[in-house]
Amino acid sequence: MRIIPRALCLLCCISVSLAAKAQQQKKNESYHLRIKRAVSPVKIDGIIDEQAWQEADAATNFHMVLPMDTSAARLRTDVRMTYDQQHIYLLVESYTPDAGPYMVESLRRDFAFLKNDNFLLFMDPFDDQTNGFSFGANAAGAQWDGLMYDGGKVDLSWDNKWTSVVKNYKDKWVFEAAIPFKTIRYKKGITHWGINFSRNDLKTTEKSAWAPVPRQFATASLAYTGSLDWDTVPPAAGPNISLIPYLLGGIAKDYDKGTPSKFRRDIGLDAKVAITSSLNLDLTVNPDFSQVDVDKQVTNLDRFELFFPEKRQFFLENGDQFSNFGYSTIRPFFSRRIGLGAPIHFGARLSGKLNKDWRLGVMNMQTGKQEEIGLPAQNFTVAALQRRVFSRSNVGFLFINKESLNYDPAKVEDKPVYSRYNRNVGLEYNLASSNNFWTGKAMLLKSYSPGKTGHDFAHAANLQYTSKAWNISWQHEYVGRNYNAEVGYVPRQGYIKLMPQVTRLFFPQSGVVLSHGPQVTSTWFLNEKFRRTDNESMLNYGIVFRKRNTLNIWASNTYIQLLNPFDPTNTGKDSLKTGTRHNWNTVGADYVSKPQSLFTYAFSARYGGYYEDGTRLMTNAELGYRFQPYVSIALSANYNNIRLPQPWGNNSFWLVGPRLDVTMTNTLFFTGFMQYNEQQKNINLNTRFQWRYRPASDLFVVYTDNYLPEPFYVKNRALVLKLVYWFNI
Repeated sequence: MRIIPRALCLLCCISVSLAAKAQQQKKNESYHLRIKRAVSPVKIDGIIDEQAWQEADAATNFHMVLPMDTSAARLRTDVRMTYDQQHIYLLVESYTPDAGPYMVESLRRDFAFLKNDNFLLFMDPFDDQTNGFSFGANAAGAQWDGLMYDGGKVDLSWDNKWTSVVKNYKDKWVFEAAIPFKTIRYKKGITHWGINFSRNDLKTTEKSAWAPVPRQFATASLAYTGSLDWDTVPPAAGPNISLIPYLLGGIAKDYDKGTPSKFRRDIGLDAKVAITSSLNLDLTVNPDFSQVDVDKQVTNLDRFELFFPEKRQFFLENGDQFSNFGYSTIRPFFSRRIGLGAPIHFGARLSGKLNKDWRLGVMNMQTGKQEEIGLPAQNFTVAALQRRVFSRSNVGFLFINKESLNYDPAKVEDKPVYSRYNRNVGLEYNLASSNNFWTGKAMLLKSYSPGKTGHDFAHAANLQYTSKAWNISWQHEYVGRNYNAEVGYVPRQGYIKLMPQVTRLFFPQSGVVLSHGPQVTSTWFLNEKFRRTDNESMLNYGIVFRKRNTLNIWASNTYIQLLNPFDPTNTGKDSLKTGTRHNWNTVGADYVSKPQSLFTYAFSARYGGYYEDGTRLMTNAELGYRFQPYVSIALSANYNNIRLPQPWGNNSFWLVGPRLDVTMTNTLFFTGFMQYNEQQKNINLNTRFQWRYRPASDLFVVYTDNYLPEPFYVKNRALVLKLVYWFNI
């Protein structure tokens, strides 16, 4: 296989060339906001009456990003920043052409940017154009905070202590915030931080930014930040230790097994220790994740394992070095493998910046035994090291070790056999040009498992060019038949994948359409002897309207040669034989309504062939209505009709999920979510009440029910009460 060396050489050559250009001129280097020490105390109340704000410099004259990126913003936005020994202060005046009402989803934190009138701050305190923090609020006062990584992505699972207030006036809404220095990480001694501000206004459909950003990129792109210039070195955060204990009580009953009710009484502790101003140690003892959102179910018609995202905050927070290594279907580390069917006893993670160029992540987790299935106690160690190269690119190293403790598979009888160990070692190069037009990745992985040698490595590479009119990309993958990532997500082994893609966009000067254009994608799977096993070719035509509603119409051709027996309904009926070949055509359409309406909707439909001379019709609808900002009602409904010859016959599957979100205030929330899955013959009800009684401290009440729909009866149910308290030492 010579694909990887050639791709890696190409990426390196492009990166060297672009790095040379980046050294000549940094993007938006003329945009500066000076931040001075506050000359008076600042009260977070949304009222601009402090002397500190009167004397603070203002960032104004925002630039339009959408619908066009060639003019000044129509709406005026003024931003001021100041600081004292403990906090950074932010004041934003978002002027509006009329009194409202403002368009927001709810008061729930970490809202969807494009569905709310909102303001966001993007901050790069390392000045490396790769990592940082984001803070913001919508026009009703809901908070937004997240960790930034990969030069412009935001991990909203990060949740920390800071305060803010939004106050509405006749001609503007004011957002005022205080962010403790202890909340963020920053390089000691740096007096220039990358910074940008972004505003979204749904009534005018205008998205704007202080430092201009091309419209093909998110305004979060750290390649286009201006500079926050400190009048002196930012204050040291000082000793920074946070303890976050929890108390939990609950009751659960399994009606299926007929066992007595089980009472839960638990206690656990998380701790955060700032080793340096940019390096943090996280510790956890007996963690509990009962308040985490339930997975959104899907009708499973896939031949391979489905992916459900991680939602446990300990694994998500600052975990991008581990979880983003690789590609969507070649993840050597997938944290949901930890604690699967077994309790987590304790864990530790050291993560952050060593300096401007080096970034470190080390994690160790210990799980207990699960006697019922013979699962031994296991230890998981993950280590990642990243080095910035050129202007915005980096090289990363990853090591993963899963070890079964005091376990000998030879002595196990009548129970599943677990491996004694599984290890993965990987190297990755990430390309990001100074202007973000060129991005790419090249990766090499090798696994080590007892009894598995040869064909035990994986590699992949991609290169993408993104301009206003063109998006052109190439990606290939190779996974050996013995490559084994037991702590990862690699649903398929023993294949080669090739995937070119081309998109062309057109931008009318006027009219209801903002952009439109075709996209051509072709995906090929080959076995290790370079013989075709699967391929799908798709032609899509996409339209984005000026009101931000979207329409996509597409057609595809699919070919599959089965590598294993497969039941095309996934209901336990007969299976198609290995080696059988299947080919069919499909057409489909997707429509998403404009986000500024109180009533929103999205529809999808597809119809075409399906295995063994069958047909498949799929329709999907998502409806939503908001009584802003307090109540949001949503309903999703998915229907699949599959017609096949006997023994499968005619099969219909409904998947229905109504959801209710009530946000009494921006600290008091209720969520109710029901899912009816006809394929799995299950009804699930999950309700959660959350009271944020002080910053980052919560009371949760969670109730869960599972029912069998026919005949209708309770399978199991549980009630949990959990109290979390965050305090600093």
